Amino acid sequence: MTSDTPTTPDEPGPRPGPGSGADRGISRKTLLRAAVAAGAAVPLLATGGVALARDDARSGDGQRLTPTPYCDDGDDLTPDQMEGPYFKPNSPLRTNLVTPGTPGTPLTVSGYVFGRNCVPLSGVLLDFWQADDNGDYDMAGYTFRGHQFTGATGAFALKTIVPGLYPGRTRHIHVKVQAPGEPVLTTQLYFPGEPRNSTDMIFDPALLMNVRGAGGGKEGTFDFVLNVDGDTGPTDPPTDPPTDPPGGTWASGHAYTSGDRVTYGGRSYRCLQAHTAMTGWEPPNVPALWQSES
Repeated sequence: MTSDTPTTPDEPGPRPGPGSGADRGISRKTLLRAAVAAGAAVPLLATGGVALARDDARSGDGQRLTPTPYCDDGDDLTPDQMEGPYFKPNSPLRTNLVTPGTPGTPLTVSGYVFGRNCVPLSGVLLDFWQADDNGDYDMAGYTFRGHQFTGATGAFALKTIVPGLYPGRTRHIHVKVQAPGEPVLTTQLYFPGEPRNSTDMIFDPALLMNVRGAGGGKEGTFDFVLNVDGDTGPTDPPTDPPTDPPGGTWASGHAYTSGDRVTYGGRSYRCLQAHTAMTGWEPPNVPALWQSES
């Protein structure tokens, strides 16, 4: 790896949020932790779809949950975790960790990296490492190890396999995440529905990926929120059309690009990343996609 190779940080302690639980609303992650502690199923989309930051999710009683990531307070920063004994520096630059004939269930992990102000971060280093299908780590070479960088929209995608199990741990993937010139976040990603989740002392439900079947493999999604501010870009106010529809200019089904401006509910918003709008993704509901300008 180049000079961007992350250095192993000191083991940080818990990071308190900016306020107590009493003065913050109940976030999606808080509900998720409570559900796992109670033995309930992890709340995914009722449609079976993968819940990215921009997805609309609902709890069991039909109440809308805050979209992930809800990055207006420190509670929703991605938690750090121990590095473990199997990290190796200088992994190769690659997004595909699978070679022809590699045994295991194919897995694609994708998502976005955001700053705490919900702005997508480009050029972020993600360094992944994991066990093979048998639960073994390659310490002689770089099998199932690789790093990549987020693109202009803050997106990343990794092709790998579902890691195997080894004694004492549930199924997981290690990752180091580092925005340019910022500290390294070392953490782990977990799989929902794993029996060992309840007995693994390191497991954190806030680090659960959303996982669904995809043909003969699986697709997982996870969005990282780093403790840095993203570049919000120009903040000049938009010129609103004189005849807005009743709800504003935002429209479901419209393909928006980064920088587009809309109005909704009497407020103005700027698009942070390209997407095709759908019901449930209105600007007030998805701060990862829309930044308020009024």
